[in-house]
Amino acid sequence: MLYSAAEQAYREVKELILSGGLPGGELISEGEIAGRMGLSRTPVREAFLRLEAEGWMRLYPKRGALVVAVAEGEAEHIVDARELVETHSVRILAERPHARELLVARLRANLAEQRQIAEQGDVTAFSAADADFHRLIVEAAENPLLATFYSSLRERQRRMTAHSITRDPGQLPRILAEHEQLTELVNDGDADGFDRAVLAHMRRVHALNPRGAAR
Repeated sequence: MLYSAAEQAYREVKELILSGGLPGGELISEGEIAGRMGLSRTPVREAFLRLEAEGWMRLYPKRGALVVAVAEGEAEHIVDARELVETHSVRILAERPHARELLVARLRANLAEQRQIAEQGDVTAFSAADADFHRLIVEAAENPLLATFYSSLRERQRRMTAHSITRDPGQLPRILAEHEQLTELVNDGDADGFDRAVLAHMRRVHALNPRGAAR
């Protein structure tokens, strides 16, 4: 698919933000990105304005664009929202054996993809596959309102996961093992077990204290 120069700049800069290629707190210029992408400044300026409107950047005239860091408390809020939606979806699926069987097949296919990506060490691709794994669980419950809400968390989820893996690449095998555990809990229709496991999983990945622990 062919994109306009402004759309290309928007997509590439946003992907750099989500993958951690442009970390939060970094100040960048239109000229720097234009040179990096082989574009003129005009489409990059348009992309920056769009990213500012979405909350990913803050623009400072004559100084550049600041990549907005993950806000304090945001990781906690996202984990809480994800736990509620994913566990609710598994409770629904516990009463739908056929839908659960189809989901487990999809989760296992996704796990195979994750293993292959982990062997290649591609953090960006892994964070996307990780987000897809969790999204499959929510979509299988066939509640379009919850699925749309959950999709709205995807980009922030990807950014958090990419940051966590970049910080500690050694946790990839543990993430895979925990995804396998979650898959088996879905297969068993064990919503309570899934709730405990997915919460522990997300808090470990994102280096959050156990719920209720002192900060």
